Amino acid sequence: MMHAVVEKADGTTEYFKVEKLRRSLRRAGASQSEIADIVYEIEKILYDGIKTQEIYRQAFSLLRESKPPAATRYSLRRALFGLGPTGFPFEQFLGKVFEHDGYDIVIGSIIQGSCADHEIDVAAYKKDHSFVAEAKFHARPGVKSDLQVALYSYARLLDLQGKRVCDADICGITEFWIITNTKFTSAAERYAQCVGLKLLSWDYPKNNNLHDRIQRAGIYPITVIQSLSSTQIETLIARGIILCNDLLEKPHVLRHLHIANKKQEQVLQEAKAVCKHDS
Repeated sequence: MMHAVVEKADGTTEYFKVEKLRRSLRRAGASQSEIADIVYEIEKILYDGIKTQEIYRQAFSLLRESKPPAATRYSLRRALFGLGPTGFPFEQFLGKVFEHDGYDIVIGSIIQGSCADHEIDVAAYKKDHSFVAEAKFHARPGVKSDLQVALYSYARLLDLQGKRVCDADICGITEFWIITNTKFTSAAERYAQCVGLKLLSWDYPKNNNLHDRIQRAGIYPITVIQSLSSTQIETLIARGIILCNDLLEKPHVLRHLHIANKKQEQVLQEAKAVCKHDS
């Protein structure tokens, strides 16, 4: 049923777009034959009103049967929802993404503006560029960052202009970013474009969005690892393990999970497979 109407996470609807499914599977590392097989199976279960979450679950299940590492990467968007509930792990994850682009990062700093002190989620600077960012973490896919968020952030930018994120000449604050793991409303996007705020979400802007940056960096949060429970993931995050690579560099932290050696090896093997893009 190629023309089925799909209900998105925010309650809006659209016609099923097969190319969107193909693209997400391709990005995860699925082969052309695997993509064709999964698309064929998904098209057989489509019906008007099917939820995007159901399509995702079915595609993930099929991909996991044929290529587990690709399935894990395919689950990346939903894995970001696991970087809560405070949102601080999401800020740390963003820091890792921008470090890959050559930035020095400061998380959770306080910068004195002209009229007030501001807690800055992410401050980033390198030789030719610097910016500060507000991280808007949402635990559910249907929640969007709206115009009020953009208005508030622009007010903060005005108060911070001329201040610095470090002592070097290149550290003057001239850019304010809003970064979310979900999406922005169209009103927020129009306002940000008008006043010069930078927005970064899962799929905005069209090129070099958050998903593109994560893929380019080749880093994945530990929340993508399917063999870990949510409680075990929380324990690791509390010990500073944010990325799969962090786990591979410090495998001894798995002792704190009180799991068998065989299970520890399974977790490490899954982390290795996820980090290896040509799996």
